[in-house]
Amino acid sequence: MALMTAAFIAIWAGLVRWFAIPPYLLPGPERVFHAFAERWWFLLDHARITAVETVIGFFCGVAGGVLFALLMTLSPILRRVLLPPILVTQALPVFAIAPILVLWLGFGLASKVVMAMLVIFFSVTSTFYDGLRRTETGLLDLAKLYRVSKLQELLRFRIPAALPALSSGVRIAAVFAPIGAVIGEWVGAKGGLAFIMLQSNARMQADVMFAALILLAVMVLLLRAVVEAATRRLVHWQPED
Repeated sequence: MALMTAAFIAIWAGLVRWFAIPPYLLPGPERVFHAFAERWWFLLDHARITAVETVIGFFCGVAGGVLFALLMTLSPILRRVLLPPILVTQALPVFAIAPILVLWLGFGLASKVVMAMLVIFFSVTSTFYDGLRRTETGLLDLAKLYRVSKLQELLRFRIPAALPALSSGVRIAAVFAPIGAVIGEWVGAKGGLAFIMLQSNARMQADVMFAALILLAVMVLLLRAVVEAATRRLVHWQPED
């Protein structure tokens, strides 16, 4: 990872110098590092805002996705009621939903959290629900043999068998949750990394904009690493390549 990062920075610096690209189009890495060194407290303060939005939206989206998947598994009636609105939320472009959320919930935390939830909700719901539906027939036959209730069948057989599918959905959600928060900040916000990017772009401060973008990338990688470690412990019996 360190070698790849060093190679990327070297190629970036070489391209800027070789083609003499103006700093307002593509600043060199030294300019970006200098901008971060000068404004590190300002950048980290706004990164904290985006991180809070992302983490809250991630946990709420995962919890909501798990709940909806369980409800649809337990009741065919609820499945017919819940599935159409879930599909509709995914069919609509996120940029079309974001202005409505800002209008309803304001420029603060709530609209960004809901936006992050909507972006990741479907991946968690669909993967977990698919895992619950595709429980091995042998396990279901065993549940019938012991004459367990539908709820006990869900808790003792279907959920443990569906945990690998859920872990895949949660890992996908970890990557997309920051996107929801950033889109919400682009539409309207009082702070955050996307807010800095918009302000810097308007002022032709490309170095500050790239510094905020790098912070966002680091945030995504950290969240993904934490989620991967947690899901690996959750499904510790499943081998990984």
